[in-house]
Amino acid sequence: MIDWRDELYQKTFNEELRGVRLRLRSESGCTLEDLTLLLKQLYEMEGSDWLGRGEVAGITLNAQIAAYETACAAIKAGQSF
Repeated sequence: MIDWRDELYQKTFNEELRGVRLRLRSESGCTLEDLTLLLKQLYEMEGSDWLGRGEVAGITLNAQIAAYETACAAIKAGQSF
């Protein structure tokens, strides 16, 4: 049985990864440096003592980080994702 936490994580991960793909394909473009900067900001949020974050926000943030890590790793490896 899938827990609501797993569903939230997977939904957020998929949406973030789709957003990264759209940014990379947009006319304005998006580089690996841009994605790395955004990932750094997410790491800073994760590392901060964010009072009142709550379980849902924590799951969402972890899924966002995983999506950006996946995208950055694929780009560095020269793979599509």
